Amino acid sequence: MPDPFPQGVTEGSPLGDLGRRIAVRRTALDLSREETADRAGVAASYLQYLEEFPGAAPGRSVLLRLAAALDTTVTELAGGSSDLTPGQGRAGSDPTFTALTVQECRELLSTHGVGRVAVPTVSGPVIVPVNYSVVDGAIVYRTAPGAMPSRAAGCQVTFEIDRIDDAFGEGWSVLALGRARTVTDADDVRHLTEHAFSTPWAGGPREEWVRIDALSLTGRRITTRQGTFSEAGGTDGPSPADPAERNME
Repeated sequence: MPDPFPQGVTEGSPLGDLGRRIAVRRTALDLSREETADRAGVAASYLQYLEEFPGAAPGRSVLLRLAAALDTTVTELAGGSSDLTPGQGRAGSDPTFTALTVQECRELLSTHGVGRVAVPTVSGPVIVPVNYSVVDGAIVYRTAPGAMPSRAAGCQVTFEIDRIDDAFGEGWSVLALGRARTVTDADDVRHLTEHAFSTPWAGGPREEWVRIDALSLTGRRITTRQGTFSEAGGTDGPSPADPAERNME
């Protein structure tokens, strides 16, 4: 049967919601389009079409094969769980709970993404999510003057990141304790701006940089018999680092 899609498969930008989810998942698994297509039993050019054509609407059988190839679920690929709190799945079989080494914590923290900073207030800690990067070993994020994340400056704070895989009942978390400060030196601000992974998802003028120098790093990991988190080096295997990168402030 002739292939109705272009034969020249290149790594273009995913456009539709489904395409972005497929691309994020296979990238987390370190799979090329060709490898993913081979696993799913579809043409690589068809996978390119799914990723790059916003109106792509594959049948359920294709979605089932893609979900199996990407070690996820059809619901996850289709975005049906995007508004659900993570961790609603059942516990995995034979779970193992282990503490992470400082080096493993550093490696997981350095992947960047979304973290939660606990800001001390007179009423108690307020926990807010921020897009963060790690630059020169420090946790940094951009916010607006006066916004809740900016109030962390001058305080001892905790900063947390985690990853939960509902499909396998696995996950990990890293907790950093350190002192936050506002970055005011013009050269330092320029350096952070050049090395930041992305701008805050919330948009708007968020030009105040906050830096957290971690005094301690602790973490934990839950793995299961059927799961896919790699034990080696504290980095993820097929289960991805969480792609949800949101900044509410």
